[in-house]
Amino acid sequence: MKTKAVVISEPGKVGLAEVALRPFSAQDVIVQTAYTSISAGTERMLLAGQMPHPMLKLPVIPGYETVGRVVELGADVDPAWLNRWVYVGGAQCYDGINAAWGGQSAQLAADVNRVIPLDGVQPSHGVLLALAATALHGINLLNPQPGDRLLVLGQGPVGQLAARLARIRGAWVAVVDRNPNRLAHAEADQIVQVGDGLPTLQEQVEGGVTAVIEATGSMEALASTIPLLGLGGTLLLLGYYQTLNLPYMPLFLKEARLLTAKEWAPGDLLHCRDLIADGTLDVAAMLTHCLPITEVATAYDVALNDANCLKLVLDWQNVPSN
Repeated sequence: MKTKAVVISEPGKVGLAEVALRPFSAQDVIVQTAYTSISAGTERMLLAGQMPHPMLKLPVIPGYETVGRVVELGADVDPAWLNRWVYVGGAQCYDGINAAWGGQSAQLAADVNRVIPLDGVQPSHGVLLALAATALHGINLLNPQPGDRLLVLGQGPVGQLAARLARIRGAWVAVVDRNPNRLAHAEADQIVQVGDGLPTLQEQVEGGVTAVIEATGSMEALASTIPLLGLGGTLLLLGYYQTLNLPYMPLFLKEARLLTAKEWAPGDLLHCRDLIADGTLDVAAMLTHCLPITEVATAYDVALNDANCLKLVLDWQNVPSN
């Protein structure tokens, strides 16, 4: 069976191509994709050919933010799955091409135990489940308490979600970014813009903080927050870093703790699904751009290079047949 998929064929080159699907198993559901998104951090490195993993050898099918409808079932799958809207965090269902993580495809097959039903969630909003679960995992590790004061560096998708989730826990949250358009979508107790000609972060955030959540990937930005950190405070890293380079003496004097978080833990995707479904976690304003899959090269350019793009949705509902 053939389908259309987004393929990064060589560094800097992305487009739609026909790919082969492997035979389906008895535990698979076959999903007709309606929406995907571009994870700017991960797919920027993929497009640059920089992901350090054998599975990621080019050419690859990227993506782990897929939403679609179940259109076919393996022999052992409960019939109740048919026609349900689901989130799929990537799929290894292709012949002759690598999948990293393989979600950017018009049709895909995934084990029924790996898909998340989107009961009560608007389908296009479901593309944010992966990043929401990543942010939730970090917040769970940090375990903020009501009244804690948190500072979130960066208001990209992960920073926005971390701030929202921390406030749900009862923490006081300040968010920081250079981009006023990103800050316009923020939900926080204090919104801080930094940059040339503006007051410093230390001048704008008074009273110190119990934790800093770093979501920019910048060691320089993180180092600038250490003077605000209270004694015994925590630095939570939610960005991606090639190396860690922080001044030791300020950390030593603060008795600071450094906390890292990988991807989500079991149950985080379902928890985020429920928070979005009942309106506790509002993500609608974060979906700032939408383009049809026929404009995939433009979509990648916007998602990776337009500073005003918070989250771009790719619409697959009119996939070309050739």
